[in-house]
Amino acid sequence: MSLFTTIALAIGSSWISGINLYITVATLGLLGRFAGLELPGELSILTNWWIIGIASFLFLVEFFADKIPVVDTAWDAVHTFIRVPAGAVLASTAFGDFNFGVQVVAFLLGGGLALSSHGTKAATRAAINSSPEPFTNITASFLEDLFALGSLLLAVFHPAFFMALFVVVILASIIMLPRILSALRGLFRRKCNDRNQT
Repeated sequence: MSLFTTIALAIGSSWISGINLYITVATLGLLGRFAGLELPGELSILTNWWIIGIASFLFLVEFFADKIPVVDTAWDAVHTFIRVPAGAVLASTAFGDFNFGVQVVAFLLGGGLALSSHGTKAATRAAINSSPEPFTNITASFLEDLFALGSLLLAVFHPAFFMALFVVVILASIIMLPRILSALRGLFRRKCNDRNQT
């Protein structure tokens, strides 16, 4: 596997894990086991049946939990402590064939990428979850899953296209983040005002 492909897969797996960790791990494991994908570094550990099975089961749990607004918000809060370190580990493991210094840098960058995507996802979904109707939340959840899977497949099979998509999404996130935070602040103020009135 070329260096560019390794970099794309390290960035992709860590960044996408901040959105949906379990679909990332299960998909890479299944591709490595059944599609002959040569996973870089020590990522071949993901082809272990136990890892594929547990990741697939947790993906199913998340798939349904993600559709219920209150559960989704709590799930995202808890997964701050799971997705971010997992993204760091995936990135550093992809560089398992490199020296320890490179692995440490990959660990730090991978954790940062997972934190950025997880933070954007959690903030966006918290704003969407405030809507009383369920359809927006369910649609957003389906789109997230499709985006995560599609982005991961791009990182694996078309790394150059993935890197272009990655840059565009990061720029869009930077532009949209102040609006998302403003919407969350407004929601928080309304909740506080409603509480004070009761």
